[in-house]
Amino acid sequence: MDAINLGPLVLPLRVLAPLGALFAANGAAWLWQKRRGVDAAPALWQMTLWGFVAARAAFVLEHFDTYRGTPLAMLDIRDGGFVAFAGLLAACAVGFEQLRRHPALRRPLTTAALCGVVVWAGATVAIRAGAPAATPLPAIALQRLGGGAVALDAFKGRPVVVNLWASWCPPCRREMPALTAAQAAHPGVAFLFVNVGEDGATVGAYLREAGVAPQNVLLDPARTAARAFDAVGYPTTLFYDGRGMLAGRHMGELSRAALEERLETLAAPH
Repeated sequence: MDAINLGPLVLPLRVLAPLGALFAANGAAWLWQKRRGVDAAPALWQMTLWGFVAARAAFVLEHFDTYRGTPLAMLDIRDGGFVAFAGLLAACAVGFEQLRRHPALRRPLTTAALCGVVVWAGATVAIRAGAPAATPLPAIALQRLGGGAVALDAFKGRPVVVNLWASWCPPCRREMPALTAAQAAHPGVAFLFVNVGEDGATVGAYLREAGVAPQNVLLDPARTAARAFDAVGYPTTLFYDGRGMLAGRHMGELSRAALEERLETLAAPH
């Protein structure tokens, strides 16, 4: 599982570690302020802000050629595109400058920052430990849009990207052009677009209206594949290596840059 349901909200697990760290650090700063009268929260928020900006900027620079044609996409953080190490360095630099200027913050700010780091590290380890073991492509067959059936495990032997989507899902619609372009640019990777819960007429009408023409559009009206992939929200994209074993998954919208980074990892030798 890569997400949890909070009522109508589906929260990707990857955001739990940074959110937990943020709450822990601010909680520690609040306690220190209540007991000792020294408020480290403003400095802590400066560290958080500049760390966030640096982590995103490093990712954008790393994939600048992808963002060159769509500069506004640099601001769209829904794809989760960040370089954690760059953010950590920036946060530490801001923190050290705050300590140099305000010596009274040394203990409260250091304590709050360490609480955040410990919670982040612990949550990350717990999430990875609780992640399911690598599983193979499910041995199920789905109908192709336009007719005929295909078994998913028939694509073993090369990397496979499985995208679970629906036409009513705004993030699915936004990411479809990026996935279609990646399919054309990476002929050695099998892209499978598995529509969940809709019939062929609805899917075909949507693709014609949207002006996109991905190959390997498969239909899952009974949600058999969605259950086999343990998908709790859409879009969900799964990445399988050439042996047909799960190498990674992403719940939520993928940008072109985030998708390219995933594909580079998938193509790297193991």
